[in-house]
This record gives sequence, structure tokens and C-alpha cells, in this order.
Amino acid sequence: MPVETPHNDLLKFRLNFSESNLAEMHMVLDESIRKALRGFLNLRIAKVCNTFEKHPLMHYHFTPEIFIQLQGTTEFILPKERLVVKPGDVCILPSGVPHRESIYKEQGAFRNMVIAFYRNTVSVHFACEASPGKPDIEVIEFFYAPNILQLEDLANTLIQSFHSITPARDTAIRGLSTAFFSFIRNLVDTGNEDFNSETGKIFQVKWLVREQLSNPELSVKSIATKLSCSADYLSHLFHQSTGEKLIPYIQRKRIESAKLALETTPLYISEIAWSSGFADPAYFARIFKRFTGKTPQAYREHLDEKRRKQEETPKTVYTDRDVFSMGHPIRKRRKMLLF
Repeated sequence: MPVETPHNDLLKFRLNFSESNLAEMHMVLDESIRKALRGFLNLRIAKVCNTFEKHPLMHYHFTPEIFIQLQGTTEFILPKERLVVKPGDVCILPSGVPHRESIYKEQGAFRNMVIAFYRNTVSVHFACEASPGKPDIEVIEFFYAPNILQLEDLANTLIQSFHSITPARDTAIRGLSTAFFSFIRNLVDTGNEDFNSETGKIFQVKWLVREQLSNPELSVKSIATKLSCSADYLSHLFHQSTGEKLIPYIQRKRIESAKLALETTPLYISEIAWSSGFADPAYFARIFKRFTGKTPQAYREHLDEKRRKQEETPKTVYTDRDVFSMGHPIRKRRKMLLF
């Protein structure tokens, strides 16, 4: 959930994360697993439509988001539907689906837990009402997830199964939701990312870059203004602390976002440029080639060719007999083939 946060307080969200927050996170995930196992998990999953379209007052993400409602109500407004999420409900917004949200307090309180994906990172935060009808982050933590693609695939398969009409639909949903929340529960216990130890403005800079990546106005100056310091000071501090200059860091993160979009979406190159914070597609192509050695189109064609070759790889491999690829036997020597 991208939120309109008072960015000077971002570090406070991390430092305020306590053992009681972690215990609550465990409790919420354990309860979700118990409900999923028994088939009692009340899922609210948006339909996959109008993906990657621009709609007034709405935004979208390249990866799914999962909301677990704890108190109060969240209403998600999408181009063709509305989802009302009550306490105990789990809402999943598929990647690319435009949306905005409003919240309503019940018995004087609103609270939910949100799971989001980044590259090799899962973020989990608790949200509360920051201003009338608007949610904001209360506390947040990040967890290193080397299996992030498998987690995203699991969430996407759950979304697809939810909207399917098959005899085994309910069984599939029960198994997939149990597996998903179990993986997240294990991740919370074991995941640790290097920047968890970072403090002060360096963490705030990285958070701002993550949250504002699609904003073409993102710059060293705009970040410095939000953090109440000069651009020169911030550039020097970031370079001294990380060994990387801030402008190349922003560009690298934008290119990583673009690569993910090229790998996982059918968006046009110009749309990927815009979603990654580049107002000029030609400039985007130049920066992309500088980082990857390929133009965006060539990079996508390379991915397509790589996938095609993987599909032609033998499906069954034995140590001492014929190996079959696409139905044609190929004689191999007596040795194990490793893929």
C-alpha cells in the first residue's frame, strides 16, 4: 500500500517496531494459517482487469498486496468493483490493478496488517488511521526473501484459483492460502535484510526511493528537502555510507523495476518507462542500455529466447537411458545430467 506518509518520521516507524509488534505479527499469521487449514479464511480478492491502466486518484503495483483486516473496515475502490473488507477478512489486490482505498473506524479503531513484495524483500507493516478516512503506517519491518519469486507465484496462483470455477477450487484455495501464510510466517522468523541495521537518513533515503520510484520528480534535491538537509550533504553522506552515489542508486533501482516489468508484464516499453519514473522513453532506453548492455526491447527478446530454450530442455532425465526432449529420444552417455 503506497501511503501518503510524513516522510521525516519514516525512521520512527522502524525504531518503534518492538517485540510486542513481532508477537502480534506472529499471532495474526498463526490465526490466518489456522483459518486457511480449516477452510474458514474469508478471502476478498479483486478481479484481474484494467491492469496497468491510469485512473484518476488510483495507483497500482507490479506485485500483489495482501491486507489482513484487524479492526475497522477498508473499502477498496477499483475501476469495475468495490471490495469491503471487514475484521478477520483477507484482501488480495493483484499486480497491476488500479485502486484507491478509504477506511472506516468501528468502535473507535482501525488497524490492518499489510504484506508487500519488493525485489528479494517482503515488507510487513501495521497501518492505523493517520487522518480522517486515510490509513498510514504505524510500524514496519522488512524481511530478506531469496525465494521472493516463488512467493509471488504462490500469491498469483491463489488469485487465479479464487476466480476459477472448477471442482477442486475450494481445496486448491485451502492449500494455497495455507502454504502462502506459512511461508510468510517462516520468513518473519528467519528473514533478515542487510539494511535492517541501517539507521538515520540512509534508511530514510532508501525507503523514499522505493516508495517514490515511479515519480519522475524524484531527485536528490527532492529527497533532501523531505529530510530537511541539503542535497550536497545528503549525496556525501549516502556515498560515504554505502559506497554508491545517490543518483546512480536511484537509476539502478529504477532499472531493476523496469527489468521486473519486462520479465513479468506485457506492458509497452513506453509504459514501463513511465511506471519506472522516466518521463522520456528515449532517455529510459539509454539508461537501461548503460546498466544492462541491451535496449529494453533487446532485453525482452533475450528473456523470450531464454524461456523458449528452457521449454525445449528435456523434461525427464535418467542417468543410464534415453533422455526425451519434446518427444524425440536423444542417446546420452551413462552419467548424471545436472540442470
